[in-house]
Amino acid sequence: MKKPAVLVLLLSSLAFNAGDAKEPSIIPLPQQFSVDEEWFRIDSSTRICLSSNDLELASAAELFAGLIRQSSDMELPIGQLSSREDPENAISLVLADRGLGDEGYELVVKKSGILITAKTSQGIFYGLQSVRQLLPPQIESSERVGGLQLLVPLVRIKDRPSYAWRGLMLDESRHFFGKAYVKKLLDQMAMLKMNVFHWHLTDAPGWRLEIKKYPKLTSVGGIGNHSDPGAPAAFYTQDDVRDIVAYAAERHIQVLPEIDMPGHATAANRAYPEHSGGGNEKRPDFTFNPGRQETYSFLTDVLEETAALFPAPWIHYGGDEVHFANSQWVDIPEVKTLMDEHGLRDLKDVEYYFNRRMAGEIHRLGKVTVAWDEVVDAGLDPDESIIIWWRHNVPEQLFNALDKGYEVVLSPRRPLYLDFVQDDSHQIGRRWDGYNDLEQVYAYPDFPARQILGMQASLWTESVQTNERADFMIFPRLTAIAESAWTDASNKDYECYLKRLRAMLNRYDELNINYFDPFAPEKTPEPQK
Repeated sequence: MKKPAVLVLLLSSLAFNAGDAKEPSIIPLPQQFSVDEEWFRIDSSTRICLSSNDLELASAAELFAGLIRQSSDMELPIGQLSSREDPENAISLVLADRGLGDEGYELVVKKSGILITAKTSQGIFYGLQSVRQLLPPQIESSERVGGLQLLVPLVRIKDRPSYAWRGLMLDESRHFFGKAYVKKLLDQMAMLKMNVFHWHLTDAPGWRLEIKKYPKLTSVGGIGNHSDPGAPAAFYTQDDVRDIVAYAAERHIQVLPEIDMPGHATAANRAYPEHSGGGNEKRPDFTFNPGRQETYSFLTDVLEETAALFPAPWIHYGGDEVHFANSQWVDIPEVKTLMDEHGLRDLKDVEYYFNRRMAGEIHRLGKVTVAWDEVVDAGLDPDESIIIWWRHNVPEQLFNALDKGYEVVLSPRRPLYLDFVQDDSHQIGRRWDGYNDLEQVYAYPDFPARQILGMQASLWTESVQTNERADFMIFPRLTAIAESAWTDASNKDYECYLKRLRAMLNRYDELNINYFDPFAPEKTPEPQK
């Protein structure tokens, strides 16, 4: 099964020097723009006019109208565009191909109204996110703001993303954050035109996804977290997942589930110990048993239920850090038999056999395999697999993956892991020959990346126990990653970005996001857990 065409990297076709004109207060910075000093005013007589009865187009319009409604009590009627090409006092959403790809859009704000044109409803949605950021930050308030004037500066924008994959990964095995918080993240990703939410749902501390066929995965495997092994079971029901996936889809975000194997399996083995391949003193029952046929059946059942819940074209099956605790495999009779039957020379061969077999099951389910960069040499089909490169200290693995023909998503620990501290004064979180401050995140990637599918931030949560601290570690660095993934490198300018970031922080104030303030660190103390 060939990977979907939507994942093909969009090469640069627009260029603009951000220093040549006043930049619009939008993150990520549009590829091509002009800004005037005058305004269009949205008022109680403004309409939203649609060029067709496309359901996704109507959904984008309703989300925007809801934003206006909650802060101003102003009800913008939504209807079909009449035969008039340029209606007065209207926000016109028109589906038409302007040569900007499936995610690109053209935005024109005149004194008489707003026109957004795009090939798809996704492009229209992104155009509306730009309009949203051109409005006052009080538009984000969940309560009515008296006297709010909805003035939109006159702009002309042509825009489209540089990379097809613009993602955020949240680890909920180590600490669980809940449905409301996930939706909050999806809202903020949408405003930044990010399109992949990578959901790390299983790992050693806890199993967070309901599997109907194996209820103990959550009733037993869902108990505990990284801070408290005895914490009550926390997990997402399948109805929760459907709700979140639908919420993401409305915002043109696809959800990538990760079911970790053959390592990081402690929580699953706690629930069903017959599938354990052992571990070591530090990481007990860390692996699945690669020699037991029933284990493959068990994991295939899990993947089948997962595939049915997540309509995205991929499933992530981990594949990382198996060598941390697979030494007991040599003492398992079924593994010895497997090695003899398939001519496997060592435990690395056993690991790769497992990888190929489970990747085959994912492909049978009609999905593309996604895995961490340890699987590059396992012999997976490059046409059916995507690699996420995370080991910044092993750059040769990135080039190895590209040489083998894999599409690659960049998520190196330095600088894209958000569990690393972002200021030298911070005491909690990781460091590795430094830390990941805002400027380093913004500057990445700093090498030619034409064969790269995209990039994503990753928040591992060993040191993140609360929603407040998760906010602190994610924001505002997510804005820097979003701009790097969307805006052409030739258009990026850190000082220009910082000016626009100040406006974004005002929005975060309205949204009650507990961000780190890089302009005044003393005003936003580091949460302790």
